[in-house]
Amino acid sequence: MRIPILSSLLVRRVAAVAIIFGASVLTSAPRPRVAPAEPGRFSKTRFSSAATAGNDATVVNFVRPGLVVKITAAAIATDGTISTTFTVQDPQTLALDRLGISTPGVVALSFIAATIPAGQTQYTAYTTRVQTSPITKVSATQAGTDAGGTYTANADGSYTYTFKTKATTGFDTKATHAIGIYASRDLTSFGMDIYYSNDVFNFIPAGGKVTVVRDVVPTAACNQCHDPLSAHGGARQLVQLCVLCHQPQTVDPDTGNTVDFKVMIHKIHSGASLPSVVAGGKYQIIGFNQAVTDFSNVVFPSDVRNCTMCHAAPATQANQYLTAVTRSACGSCHDNVNFATGANHAGGLPEADDSQCTQCHIPQGQVEFDASVMGAHTVPLNSTQLPGVVVTMQKVTGGTAGTAPTLSFNVKDKKGNPVDISKMTRFTLVLAGPTTDYSFNVSEDARKASGSGGNYSYTFTAGVPSTATGTFSIGAEGYNAVNINPGTVKQVAVRDAPVNQTINFSVDGKPVVARRQVVDIAKCNVCHNTLSVHGNNRNQVNQCVLCHAPNATDADVRPVAAAPNQGINLALMVHKIHNGTGLTTDFTIYGFGGSKNNFNDVEFPGDLRDCAKCHVNGSEVPPLKAVAAVTDPRGPINPVQPTASACTGCHDDLSTASHALSNTSVLGESCAVCHGANAEFAVPKVHAQ
Repeated sequence: MRIPILSSLLVRRVAAVAIIFGASVLTSAPRPRVAPAEPGRFSKTRFSSAATAGNDATVVNFVRPGLVVKITAAAIATDGTISTTFTVQDPQTLALDRLGISTPGVVALSFIAATIPAGQTQYTAYTTRVQTSPITKVSATQAGTDAGGTYTANADGSYTYTFKTKATTGFDTKATHAIGIYASRDLTSFGMDIYYSNDVFNFIPAGGKVTVVRDVVPTAACNQCHDPLSAHGGARQLVQLCVLCHQPQTVDPDTGNTVDFKVMIHKIHSGASLPSVVAGGKYQIIGFNQAVTDFSNVVFPSDVRNCTMCHAAPATQANQYLTAVTRSACGSCHDNVNFATGANHAGGLPEADDSQCTQCHIPQGQVEFDASVMGAHTVPLNSTQLPGVVVTMQKVTGGTAGTAPTLSFNVKDKKGNPVDISKMTRFTLVLAGPTTDYSFNVSEDARKASGSGGNYSYTFTAGVPSTATGTFSIGAEGYNAVNINPGTVKQVAVRDAPVNQTINFSVDGKPVVARRQVVDIAKCNVCHNTLSVHGNNRNQVNQCVLCHAPNATDADVRPVAAAPNQGINLALMVHKIHNGTGLTTDFTIYGFGGSKNNFNDVEFPGDLRDCAKCHVNGSEVPPLKAVAAVTDPRGPINPVQPTASACTGCHDDLSTASHALSNTSVLGESCAVCHGANAEFAVPKVHAQ
């Protein structure tokens, strides 16, 4: 059984292709993983942003790195000849020579032509190829790119491409047609990147306004986690481009699986939870050069029922998942339903076509968890039936060095009614300090706090250490075990937890100094949606740091036979978790109940160099504001200084550890000399995408 860890956007590497999708700590849910990635996924040649760190400014100004391809027109002649006019420019709108003669870098271009036939909602490509499986010997016609077309250079610096492929005889001149381009500009000979650009142009051959489109999921929704979305070696980065080929027309002849976008993406995101996979099967697609991509271990970082993470604005058809209910879309996740026989379908009803689907599966019903689309996809934690738990910290009295603090607080439900904490399943207060690094922490069951009417007072059994100075914190966590729809077939058990609250107080009379902010929970929730770990008890970074301190390890739960212990300081731990598959050493944490949590199969969904994906206030740039050395019994340096600990969380090879150690003395770390904000090897430079 997979260990509990936090809801995130991480992925298990199983094969070699990047199509889709980040992570963290111990919880009671299965580990979120994402789709496997291609070799070299994080190489600097993958992305279209300018990674020019270390290049001479004169060279950069000459080369003008980047690429922007824009389609300006398209047409189909009466004989079916397809043509498109487009510009190839750098980001400053300077025209580029696609051959790389008069401007640096060859620009490789690929073209797709497709149409949405009358009465249909998805594209069918004119540009196709026949793929024969060496496994099944089955041949399949697949959407693809044009080959053998001709280019014409225009006087205004644009180009016209005339396809070799022609539109089918009798093509519908009034139907929506589309031209898609994906392009790359190779500047690696200048010490830079390969830069990518995509564009899609919809038009009506007979003229007129395009009214029929396919715009269900915006690329921006994908890029919340993928940062950026990129597939097939990195060149395809727009959903609008993907759906030109990934539609019902295209099948993988090796497995028989369709690669229709809605089916494929639903199945990929469901991965390990697909009924067919739970029953022992696999979900695989065999792609270019017979590369096997196994998505059977993928777990969505958020609750997979949270449809609006993907189906969102600015897509013009973002609500289509509510109204266009089909067997293919629904059966992609619920893949044990046999629509022909009715097996595993509600009521056992067979469905020969999609015409009756909306009779039962209306957009929204009267109650949660019903057969409506919204009801069936209700996320239990978001249920309106939950009473809610709202904690408000009021004040701390006492709590000077050597004494026990008393916290005054109130607990109510979301309607403002008092909550009896003595009846809560769990309500714990964590005392920790100082805010510089939280080297001291203790947790106490506060359900016996004095008070009534939702107003409480709790005096800790443990006191603030007599030698303590500075600012200490108290954080609240817990939950109520709630059954939604009790006694019905739709009964759901939910942990109704409050948003963690913390309060700071001085133990020595000096001004209160809050904990530094290193990351923002809002950034975590871009991928995690609602970050919650340890059984939904912890859902705010300010609560996590109270226990995941520099001196913390898994010693309390790690078996003696598995020694040495593992350090669990938040910076060390989260860096290692996000870089799981990139680590050169084992990273295993023992958790609650002795659970064994190995993170070496976790892969970050985006570009690991994008520190700002999580960090705020430039907190990734040394010198770090952390003070205490980090306990890391399983690391090559123990204890390890804070900057070295954070950096070697990802760069965990011995040579990097040796480099860090050789640049540390009794006076401290000298990391900022080379890696500080304006240094030659500043973090923003060496992590430039």
